[in-house]
Amino acid sequence: MNRITQLFTLLLCTCAPALILAQDLNEDHWKAIAPRSLGPAGMSGRVTGIDVHPDDRDMIYVATASGGLWKSNNGGTSFEPIFDDQKYLSIGAVAVSDANPSIIWAGTGEGNPRNSANYGGGIYRSLDGGATWEMMGLEDTRHIHRILTHPTDPNTVYVGALGSMWGPNPERGVYRTTDGGKNWEKILYVDEGTGIAEFVMDPSNPDKLIAATWTFDRDPWFFNSGGPGSGIWISKDGGDTWERRTAKDGLPKGNLGRIGLAISASNPEIVYALVEAKENGLYKSTDGGETFSLVTTKDVGDRPFYYAEIYVDPQNPNRVFHIATYISKSEDGGKTFTEIANYGNNVHPDNHAFWIDEDNPEYIIQGNDGGLNFSHDGGETWRFAANLPLAQFYHINYDMSYPYLIGGGMQDNGSWVGPSQGLKSGGITDADWQEVYFGDGFDIIFKPDQPDVVYAASQGGALGKVDRSTGKTTFIRPVHPEGEFLRFNWNAPIAQSPRDPNTIYMGSQYVHKSTNAGLSWEIISPDLTTNDSTKQRQDISGGLTIDATQAENHTTLLAIVPAPPQFMQPQTLWVSSDDGRLHISRNDGEEWTELTGKLTGMNPGSWIPYIEASPINPGEAFVVVNDYRRGDYRPMVYHTTNYGESFTRIVDENKVSGHAQAIVQDPVQENLLFLGTDQGLWYSLDYGDSWTRFDAGFPHVSTRDLKVHPREHDLIIATFGRAAWILDDIRPFREMAREGAEILQDSFRLFPAPDAYAWESRSYQGTRFYAQGQFQGEDRPGGAMLTYWVRPGGPSETVDPDSVDVSQLTRFSIIDPEIKEDIPGRETGSLQKAFADQNEEIDPIPAPKEKVKIQVIDVQTGDTIRTYTDKPRWGMNRTSWNLRRDGVETPSRRERKEDADAPNGISVTPGTYRILMTYGDHTDETIVTLHADPRDSFRGAARYAARDRMYAELEAEVNKVTAAWDRLQEARKSLKRVEDAAANAPKAVKDTLANHRKELLKHIDRLEEIVTEPEDLKGIQRNPTNLQSYLYSARNYIAQIEGEPSQMARLMLEQFSEKGDDFVRQVNAFLTGEMREFQDEVRAANLSLFGELGEVKE
Repeated sequence: MNRITQLFTLLLCTCAPALILAQDLNEDHWKAIAPRSLGPAGMSGRVTGIDVHPDDRDMIYVATASGGLWKSNNGGTSFEPIFDDQKYLSIGAVAVSDANPSIIWAGTGEGNPRNSANYGGGIYRSLDGGATWEMMGLEDTRHIHRILTHPTDPNTVYVGALGSMWGPNPERGVYRTTDGGKNWEKILYVDEGTGIAEFVMDPSNPDKLIAATWTFDRDPWFFNSGGPGSGIWISKDGGDTWERRTAKDGLPKGNLGRIGLAISASNPEIVYALVEAKENGLYKSTDGGETFSLVTTKDVGDRPFYYAEIYVDPQNPNRVFHIATYISKSEDGGKTFTEIANYGNNVHPDNHAFWIDEDNPEYIIQGNDGGLNFSHDGGETWRFAANLPLAQFYHINYDMSYPYLIGGGMQDNGSWVGPSQGLKSGGITDADWQEVYFGDGFDIIFKPDQPDVVYAASQGGALGKVDRSTGKTTFIRPVHPEGEFLRFNWNAPIAQSPRDPNTIYMGSQYVHKSTNAGLSWEIISPDLTTNDSTKQRQDISGGLTIDATQAENHTTLLAIVPAPPQFMQPQTLWVSSDDGRLHISRNDGEEWTELTGKLTGMNPGSWIPYIEASPINPGEAFVVVNDYRRGDYRPMVYHTTNYGESFTRIVDENKVSGHAQAIVQDPVQENLLFLGTDQGLWYSLDYGDSWTRFDAGFPHVSTRDLKVHPREHDLIIATFGRAAWILDDIRPFREMAREGAEILQDSFRLFPAPDAYAWESRSYQGTRFYAQGQFQGEDRPGGAMLTYWVRPGGPSETVDPDSVDVSQLTRFSIIDPEIKEDIPGRETGSLQKAFADQNEEIDPIPAPKEKVKIQVIDVQTGDTIRTYTDKPRWGMNRTSWNLRRDGVETPSRRERKEDADAPNGISVTPGTYRILMTYGDHTDETIVTLHADPRDSFRGAARYAARDRMYAELEAEVNKVTAAWDRLQEARKSLKRVEDAAANAPKAVKDTLANHRKELLKHIDRLEEIVTEPEDLKGIQRNPTNLQSYLYSARNYIAQIEGEPSQMARLMLEQFSEKGDDFVRQVNAFLTGEMREFQDEVRAANLSLFGELGEVKE
C-alpha cells in the first residue's frame, strides 16, 4: 500500500457534518470543549454486577445498569470508567477469567427487567484488563445476566442470556464458546419468551452447571412473571445435555417465576434455590441439586422480578445471604434471616450485586440502586463508595440565579438541586447538592419568582412544592373534582407557564392547570389518551408476585410543553402521551387538535416522551418518538414549523444510533440542534439533515434531557447512568451553525466569548483534603472563557480520497497555497504534493510550534492592558483570561526568560474588553463583557478608583526596587567575570582583587537580605521585616480596596515606599562607592568587564 493510499484509508470524521450522515469526532481535536461532569455521586446509581481479580483483591470491576463498566486498582479507593467508548453502556454481567485474569468479559443489557432498564447489544471481551475491548457477538440477546468462565480454560465461556425484556425473541438461553468467543453455540433454550434468570457453576466441577430459566413478559402497561418455561436445569457435562428439575424433585407445583441459585463452595452437594411460585420460598438440596426441599417461606422473595439472588458463604454452607430489597443473612441454612443492610444502617435498598471473598468471607462488596458498598466484617458495617457518579436522571432544569442552579430527578434516588459552578475551593462536591424530594425523582421546576421554591415530582404524579431553605413541603397533586381516578404516569409531566410564575401544568390523562402555585387545579382538556381499558391493569401487574408500584401506569400523558409567549396571543400548549397521541392547543386548553396522524412512519401507540417548543419561531416544535418498549429501536424525531399541520422526520437510524430521548434547539441560532439518544449526545448544524456524535470527553451514555441556559448559553445534560454534565458556552457550535462547518477550514478562528463575572470564591466546605475517595465534580474555569480553533496541521490519519471533498478535510487541514503556515512543507492545497517527500510510514505531527498571542484592550480607555501567550493544540482550544492587567516585575534571583509573559497585575474593573488573538499571520478578535459579582451588595460610584490609584503608586515603587535589585544582580555577575578574567593575572593583583571582591559580595548579600531571605536557607524561615513581606502585605491590602481605602492599606503603602526608597539609596551608595572603587581597580589592572551600573533614579 503506497503512502497516499495509507493516508486516505484511515477514518475521516472531524466536524463537517455534510460529509456523511452520522459521524464521530476526532476526540483529540475537541476535548478542550468537552462537557464537564458535575455528579453527584453521593446518590450514585444502580450497580448490576461485581467481580474481582482472583489473585489481586484490590482490582475490582463494577458493572452498572446504564453507566458502563468501572475498574479500581486500589481496593475501591478510586475508580475509573473503562467502557465509555463502546456502543452500549448498560452492563448486565462482568466476569474475570480465573484461567487468565487479563481476560475480562462484559455482557451488555441489564438483567433486572424493570420499566427503566436499559438494553444492550451483545458480549465484549478485553484481553488487557479492560484497557481495550472487542465485540464478540450475541448482539440480539439484548440482556445478558450472567457470564461464567471456565476456571482452567480461558477459551471456554458460558453466557446466560435473559433476552429481550420487551417482547419475544429466540436469542435467549445459555450460550457456550470454546474458542474465546469466535463462535457461540446455544446449548439450553426453552422458547422465545423464556430466558436465563440465574446461572451457576459448581466451584469444584466446572462441567456441572445449574441454570434457572424464567418465563416473563413486559409490556409498557403490564408485567408478568411466571410460566411453564420457568425452571431449574442441571448439566453434568459442560452443557452438552441438561436435566430439568420439577415438582417431583421437590420444587413447587404449577408455574414458576424467577429463581435464584447458589452452590456451596465448601460443600457442593448443598444447593439453594430461591423460587418464585404461588408461594415464594427458599429451597435446599443436599444431593447436588437432584432433589429439593422447602426451607422457609418467610422473609424471602419480596420482589423477585427485580432481585432474586441467593449467595452462600464460601467457607460455611449454612451461612446464606438473601439479596433483595434489603440484604439478609442466615446462619442456619436459610431457616431464619436477619437484615444486615437496610435503612437502619444507612445502606440503600434494592440490591442487585454481591461478591464475597472466597479466602476471607468477612470481605463483601455489594451493589444496589444507590451504588456500591464494602464490608470487612461480614456485613455488620458498610462503607459507601462515594466516587461513582452513576445517577440516572430522568429530567433536568435550571434557574436564573447567579451562578445558576440545576435540578432534576433520579431513578430511585429522589430529586436534587446543585450548583452549576462551585465558586469555592475543591470544586463541586456531593456536599453542594441538596435532596429536595424523596422517591423516584422525575421533573423539577424552579419557581421563577421565589428562588428557594421548587416543584418536584416522584412516581405516579406525587407532586410536591418545596421550600429549599426550610424544607417545608406541601403535597399538591391534583384531585378530580368528581372523584374520577386520575392516571398519572410513572414519570408524570409538569410544566411552568412562561407567562405567570404562579401558573403550572400537570398531566394525568387530562391536562391540569393551577394559577395559584398548586393550591387549586382545573382540568383544561378532555382525556388526551386512547383510554384503552385493556392497558389499564397496573394494579394487578407482576404475575406470580404483584408489583403495583405505578411503573406500569399507562394511557397517560408524558409531556406538557407551553410554547414561549407571543405578543397578544393565547398560550400554545403541546401535549403527548405514552400511547402515541399528540395534541396541540393554541388557546391555553380551550380547544385541542389531535396531530397523531401527521407523524408519518410512527407505529400507532408509540411512546412520545419529549417535545421541544421552539424558543425562536412560533408554531415550530420538535417531537421525540420511541417504541423500543415494543421492539422497535429506531430513533425518531419529527419537526414542524406550522403548528403541526405537517411534520418532517429529521432523525432516523441512518443518522444516529440509539433510540431518541431528548432534543433542544439553540435559542439564538435556529438550525443548531442537540440530541440525546440512548447511546450519547449528538449535534446538528443544519436543522437535523445530518448529525455528529459529540463524544470528546463524553461517554456513550443514555442522554435523557437537554436544556440550553438562556443567559449563559451552556448546554445542560441529564444522563441516565452518569449523572449531570454541562457543556460550557455553545457559541462555537452556534458559529459553525451560522456560517457552516467550513469555518473550521480557517487556519485560526476565535469564537465569540461569553460574559464574564468577577466572582468571589469561598474556601472549602465539608472535607478539605479529599484524597481520592470522594467524587469532585469539574468546576467551570474562572476568568473570561475564550475558545479558539487551530486547524489540525498534519496527516495523523487518512481517508479514502474518493469518499470526501478535500476542501472539507478539516481533520487533516490540507492548506490552501496562499495561506502561510508555521508548518514547513505544508503550504500547498495538494495532498500529493504535501506528502510527496514523506516516507511510507506517516508519523504523527508535532504540536503547534507557535504560541497564540493574546492582547486585552480596555474599550473604555483604548489602552492595551494585558498581553500574554497561550500554547495551543490542534483543533479546539479553550483558555481563560484571568481578568488581570499586566503587572510589573518584582525582585527575583531567577532570570526572566526573554519570551516570558508579563506577570499578573491587579484585577480589572467591570466593563467591556476587546480580546485580540494572533497566531502566526492570523488575527481574530472578540469582546468580553465583565460584570461585577451579582451576589455582591456593594453600592456606590468609584468603587475601585482609590484601589487603582494606590496600586499604581505601589507598582511605581516596585519598579524602582526591582531596578535596584537588578543592578545588584548585574554587579554579582560582573564580579564573577572579574574572578574568571583574573585567573591568570599576577598573584599580587589577583589576591588584592579577590579580597576586595569577597567584601563586595558580602555587601551585596546584605543588601539582598533587605529585600528577601538569603539564598539556600535550610528549613522554613520567613522574615516579616524584609521588603518582600512589606510588598506582599501592601499588595494584599490595596487589592481588596472597595471605595475608601483601609488604614492598613495606607500604612503598608507608606511603609513599603519608605523602605523601598531606603533600599534604593543604599544600592546607589554601594554602586557609586565601593563598587565604583573596585571598577577603577579593575580598569587599572586592564580587567574591566563591567556592564551598565549607573545610578538608579530616585
